[in-house]
Amino acid sequence: MTAVPEPGRELAGKVALVTGGASGIGRATVLRFARAGARVCVVDVDDANGAGVADETGGIFVHADVGNAAETDAAFARCSEELGPLDVAFLNAGITTGIADITELTDEAYRRIMRVNVDGVVFGVRAAARAMRDRGGAIVATASLAGLMDFPPDPIYTLTKHGVVGLVRSLAPTLSSLGITVNAVCPGMTDTNIMGPEARAAFRAAEFPLMPPEQIAEAVLGAVTGGGTGRAWVCQPGREPVDFEFRRVPGPRAAEAQGRIPPLLAERA
Repeated sequence: MTAVPEPGRELAGKVALVTGGASGIGRATVLRFARAGARVCVVDVDDANGAGVADETGGIFVHADVGNAAETDAAFARCSEELGPLDVAFLNAGITTGIADITELTDEAYRRIMRVNVDGVVFGVRAAARAMRDRGGAIVATASLAGLMDFPPDPIYTLTKHGVVGLVRSLAPTLSSLGITVNAVCPGMTDTNIMGPEARAAFRAAEFPLMPPEQIAEAVLGAVTGGGTGRAWVCQPGREPVDFEFRRVPGPRAAEAQGRIPPLLAERA
């Protein structure tokens, strides 16, 4: 008989790693995981706040730039060495460009956001899958509503979050065979450091609610413990997380080919 987790202790005995865990959604999720019973490794480039969160929850802090593959691998290795085999990875580190005008985008700004938002997720998923392949586990990545829709205020940020959603959905069938789930959370506007004072003031003036990071942390815990995979969980103020429904693309209309699925995708049908 499978043991039923104690209510409020869904991650008892589990080991979790959180990137971008020093503040915002990452910090809220570290705290939530710890309350659920997990031992948590906090990964960030913010040493002071990252170490503070780790101390607060009885976990460990590892300084790592998620856009650097070697540092990412080293962080995962240290987590396993000090806390035990990894069960959960939340790949949350992310930044914006704040640039709407593509003609104003610098090479430096482009490379910086791609390193954190795309490379950081790819390197993190790879390290997590390697750590979990013999025993299973759960991976969650932070995407955004901008990963599901157009977001003209920051098109490059939108590009990166579409990439995260596509990666998660495409990895799910392969990782499932290893007993690993992989999902994305797609928050709307959330009250974190990524939103400056002017933006907060604009939202207040428009009377548009901002979500607290704790709401996203609950969605992450649900994605970890829910058993589903390849899903994009939309988080909006006042709503429970919504499993976003993707439509199939139109198929061929060639003679005698209607309804057929390409061979590489046939096993998923």
